[in-house]
This record gives sequence, structure tokens and C-alpha cells, in this order.
Amino acid sequence: MKTIFEQMRAAQPQFFSAADIVIPQATADQISQLVAAIASVMALPAFQNRALAPAAEIARQPVAALGVFFGYDFHLSADGPRLIEINTNAGGGLLNAYLLAAHGEADVSARLLDEFVAMFRHEWQLERGEQPLRRIAIVDDAPAVQFLAPEFALFRQLFTANGIDAVVADPGEFTRRGAHLLHDGKPVDLIYNRLTDFSLEAAANAEIRAAFAAGGVVLTPHPRAHALFADKRNLILLSDAAALSELGVPEALRQTVLGGVPRTLAVHPADGDDFWLQRKHWFFKPAAGFGSRAAYRGDKLTKRVFEEILRGGYIAQEIVPPSEHEVIVNGETQRMKADIRAYVYQGRVQLLAARLYQGQTTNFRTPGGGFAPVFIA
Repeated sequence: MKTIFEQMRAAQPQFFSAADIVIPQATADQISQLVAAIASVMALPAFQNRALAPAAEIARQPVAALGVFFGYDFHLSADGPRLIEINTNAGGGLLNAYLLAAHGEADVSARLLDEFVAMFRHEWQLERGEQPLRRIAIVDDAPAVQFLAPEFALFRQLFTANGIDAVVADPGEFTRRGAHLLHDGKPVDLIYNRLTDFSLEAAANAEIRAAFAAGGVVLTPHPRAHALFADKRNLILLSDAAALSELGVPEALRQTVLGGVPRTLAVHPADGDDFWLQRKHWFFKPAAGFGSRAAYRGDKLTKRVFEEILRGGYIAQEIVPPSEHEVIVNGETQRMKADIRAYVYQGRVQLLAARLYQGQTTNFRTPGGGFAPVFIA
């Protein structure tokens, strides 16, 4: 009988490329060093105060949990890896662990599966100590129709195989008894949060929000993690030498971060003429965006779209072109772009994977593209 992963590869080949990517050890080391440096900067009280000041109130709620599956996305330039953005509910981590096994790395894949389960247990222990973790809910809006729905099924299978009851659920399926969250009448200990309502502001998420605010459920990743790591306005601070110095970031950390984060600026209407003239040098992204939605390369912009960008909520990041790689598709060589994603927990890289594509942004529609394993030479 085929596993869920094997069924998925057969039914949805756009998820996976047959190719693999090889990067030098020095590049992998630079990625790890930058990830660790950013974690150290973001642990500074001065940085947290600055980053949390504009955040929603629920993001300022203290939490002990750290947040699972941070995704640090890189482009590989001639001068080394450059951080494009950070996501705090990055998809694909489990898919890429299984993909390694399909590429002959069964031992590495098995180790990662164990590490992922231990990560969720650690999140629970940070909040609840030695209490047993009995039930996890994997939560997203209408999860059955989500693009990465098969990964939710794989997580449920993984948790169940490790003695943790698990369910995949829509936020509307929960009820609350006091501070405690229930699904199908049973208590939920921990939510693996795949929602893109990062501050839990939607009415559909009211029960989760209330239970989390009251300390009745462990949520990972949580609103505070998003505000500190994934709000793209923080890239402005991370690429500003004066701001980092003002925040008390030590010189060595400052140089590491500045060397890896492309210059990023807030887009203000008053600067519109300058940005338009220099638009070929910038990539425009909504500060609270995700999944490349409403993100634009400056050289592809129309005046109409640019006027919408100027109305607010955007950052401009200096363009770092993605690396390109030759991939065999149906017996023919094609060139594809690659984003390199580092899956991160506790400031440490657990897994590197690539997303191969053609076009402006990753799309999982390019024949021969999709997730690909990254090997280190």
C-alpha cells in the first residue's frame, strides 16, 4: 500500500521537482550564522520593544513557546546568501523531510521526523512542564481545500504514530469550556497553527483567540512570534546599521546581519517619485503579506499598481536575483530559479530545501519545478 506521501507525489507532481540542488558548505554555514545572528538580535529587549510597539495587543502577550517551523527564505547571490523574508508558519517542512527519503536519504529523513515530534513536545513543555501532551489540532481555514492539505494529513499521521492524538480542523469546529478549547467535545492541548490570520482577529478565530489569551491552549506559532520575526517591517531595522547600533546590537552581530539582509525601506507616498524612478532596483511587498501575494518586482510594475502600493502598508526591498539551475524536464534541459528555505527552530537550521520555479515568484506551477532537496557539497 502506498503511503500518504507516495500518493501525494503521484497525484500532485507539481509539489516536487525530480532535481536536487547542491550548495557549498560555506554557503550553508553563512545561512546558519545569519539565522543564529538574527535570533540573537531579536532576543534583545530593545529590539522586541521596537518590533512589538505597532503590533496587535495579543502579540504583546508574553509566551514561553518559541514557535515551530520558521522559514527563512534566501536567494543565493554571487556575494553569498541574502535573506528575502522570514515566515513563522512556513509550509513544506514535513514534505521535504519525506522527500529526502525519496532521494535515498532515509536515515536523515527518519532523524528529522523524530526531531519534529520532539520540537512540538518541547513547545508543550515550555508552557506546561511535565504534563502529558495528549492532543494536537492542526488548524487552518477550510483545511481540506488548502494547497498543502496533504501535509496536514502527514502531520496527523506522524503525531498519532508517536502516541499523540491529532486532528485536522477548521477554526469554526472548536468550542470553549471556560479557558479550555474543545474539538468534537474533547480537550485540545496544543494547536499547530497554520492560519494566516496572524493576530487571530477574524471572527472565525474568536474561540481560539479567547482560549489562547486565557492560557487555556498552547499555540505554535503564535502572534508574538509573527510580530517579532515575520512582520516585514522588521527587515527595515535589520538592514539599517544606525538602527541596529541604536538598539545596542554588538558589532559582530551587526556585521553578520547587515551582510545578509538586503536594504529594505518603508514605502511612503512622499517618496513615490524616487521609488518610481528607481523601481527596477526594488521588490515591493505588503508588510503583512505572505506567499508572494500582492508582491511585485519593480521592473514589472504598472503605474496603476504602483499607485496602489503608495497608498500604504508596503516595504521596498533591494532586489537580489535568485540563483538559476539547470533542470532536466521531459528529457530537455531548462533553467529554473531557486529560493532556498531554511526551516528553523530555536535559531538553528533543521533542514534546507529549495523551491524551483520560472516566473517572478515561486508558484508550484512550473513543469519540473516544486520542492527539491538541498545537499551540501
